[in-house]
Amino acid sequence: MKTQTQHNYIKINGVNIFYREAGPKDAPTLVLLHGYPSSSHMYRNLISSLSDKYHLIAPDYPGYGRSEQPPIADFAYTFENFANIVEELLNQLNVTKYSLYLMDYGAPVGWRIAAKHPERIDTLIVQNGCAYDEGLEAFWDPIKAYWADHNNKEAEATLRTFHNADGLKWQYTHGVPDASVISPDNWEIDLRHLERPENGQIQLDLFYDYRTNVDLYPQWQEYFRTYNPEMLIVYGKNDYIFPVAGAEAYKKDVENLEYHLYDAGHFALESSGDEIADAIRNFLDKKLGK
Repeated sequence: MKTQTQHNYIKINGVNIFYREAGPKDAPTLVLLHGYPSSSHMYRNLISSLSDKYHLIAPDYPGYGRSEQPPIADFAYTFENFANIVEELLNQLNVTKYSLYLMDYGAPVGWRIAAKHPERIDTLIVQNGCAYDEGLEAFWDPIKAYWADHNNKEAEATLRTFHNADGLKWQYTHGVPDASVISPDNWEIDLRHLERPENGQIQLDLFYDYRTNVDLYPQWQEYFRTYNPEMLIVYGKNDYIFPVAGAEAYKKDVENLEYHLYDAGHFALESSGDEIADAIRNFLDKKLGK
C-alpha cells in the first residue's frame, strides 16, 4: 500500500535542509537528487508511485526549494558541498545502502557520492544527467565561455536568462510533444526560490563551479569500469540541455546497463512519469529481488 509523503526538515552541517520521505523504512532506499533549477518537488509523483514497496528520500539542496539559503559569505555553493550535505543527511537518517536517482545537477552530486562510497550503492538511475563530454553540446556554449572568463558579462547575461520566468518555462516545455500536459505550477514554484535575494548569484556560482564536474568525468568513468554498477537510463530524448549523445556515452563504460529513451524533454517525469515509474519499478524489483 502506498504511504503518504512526509515533509521534513533537518539541520545538516549548520544548514536547515528540507526533504521528502515516503515508503517503508525497512524497504530498499532510493535517494532522489533533483536538478537545476528545480527541487524535490520534481519527484512528487514518482515518490507516490513507488512508495508502496520502496523507501524514497528526496532532499532540496541549500538555496533550492524549501531548504535554507545561507548567505554566500557563509556557505560555499559548490557541487562538492552539495554532495557533502546529501551524504551527511543519509548518515543522520542511518541510511547506509541505497540506490541513487541522478537528474541534471543531481548527477554530479550523486557521482561524487557513488565514487566515494561504491560499497553503499545498490543501483543507479540516470535521467538526463551527464558524465561525458559528449553530453555538453550547444546549450553549454555560454557556460563554457563563463568558465573561460568569469568576468564575461555577455555570457553572464545569457546565463541569467536561463532561470527567469521565460527560461524556466522553456526548460520544462522544450522537446515535449504536447506542452499542455506540463503544469505551469512547476516553473512558478521554481521561480519562488530563484527570486530570493542573492539566489541569482548562487546560480551563476554553480554554473561556474560546474567545470569541476567536467574535470571529474574521467574519474567517474573509471568508477563505472571498475565497479560495474547496475544502471538504468531513463532519458528524455528531446532534451536540448543534456542531449541524448550524453546518454549514449554511458554505453562505453557501463556493462550492466538497461537503457530507455522517451519522447520527452529535460524534465521527462512531467510528461512520461508513468512510463518511467514502471521502468524503475521493474528494474528495482529485478535487481533488488523484491
